[in-house]
Amino acid sequence: MTHHISLRARVLPAVAAAGILVPVVAGAAPASAATAPQVSCTSGKAGLAAKLQKDITAALATRSGTVAVGVRDRTTNTTCTLRATTSYDSASVVKVTVLATLLWDAKKTNRYLTTRESNLATAMITKSDNAATTSLWNQLGVTKVKGFLAAAGMTRTVPGSGGYWGLTQINVTDEQRLLSLITARNTVLTDSSRAYILKLMGNVVTSQKWGTPAGAPSSVAVHVKNGWLQRATRGWRVHSVGTFQGGGHDYTITVLTDGNSTMNYGVNTIQAVSKVIHQDLVPTTRTAYRYTPTTTPREAFVAVPRG
Repeated sequence: MTHHISLRARVLPAVAAAGILVPVVAGAAPASAATAPQVSCTSGKAGLAAKLQKDITAALATRSGTVAVGVRDRTTNTTCTLRATTSYDSASVVKVTVLATLLWDAKKTNRYLTTRESNLATAMITKSDNAATTSLWNQLGVTKVKGFLAAAGMTRTVPGSGGYWGLTQINVTDEQRLLSLITARNTVLTDSSRAYILKLMGNVVTSQKWGTPAGAPSSVAVHVKNGWLQRATRGWRVHSVGTFQGGGHDYTITVLTDGNSTMNYGVNTIQAVSKVIHQDLVPTTRTAYRYTPTTTPREAFVAVPRG
């Protein structure tokens, strides 16, 4: 504490000399709050960045835990980030990366997915089937997953070791990068691969359509993959990634959270943020035409080591 006091002692006279109101500085928030990361937004549309920054900040103001947010809207050249490079245990969100790796690897030899692979991929994404994910993860091996991550530019994502794919370390920057590759032409994923991923993310079972789709306007097609995981430290990790296209709009949202007391607490945090993002990007007073997520959010339990 003495460090902060002595720091103020040095800073305040300089601030006063500069003609800035000293009471504002003297009455500032505690050091921990002052140094907490802030939502940062930029936009090609006048006023949108400031509105998003204000609304996302307000949506998170009363929420505990650690939350990371990524938004990108191609239509208005808008991006928002909060804790963009903070790492989180992936839980089931990594399943999109597993599918992308499978398709990327198959393309190297210009082969189609086998019936078995296609059945596993469908179960993995639409129902969040863990056994299917483990089968594909083991088939690919960590080396191929790393190969895809390098090709995709997902430089801070670290595959889980010992077969624990649910402990892959993910972050907002890389997840948004992946969603960008899925939603626009690129040299990493073919158009047919992208369409296949989007089709499966668009066919997720109702009980798993929570999270980022909350409040999405009916004018956009919703594609989502969620995940949750409870561990002895930092409570529940609850995550959601989504892409939203149609009606002249094209945007992606990633929300990663940990330190949640329950799964539902994390779900509610993600949905509170997502609702204001959809409202700001696609303003409309016709709230009845916005997506209402399931009241009983579910997701598959992911295997993790004890502790």
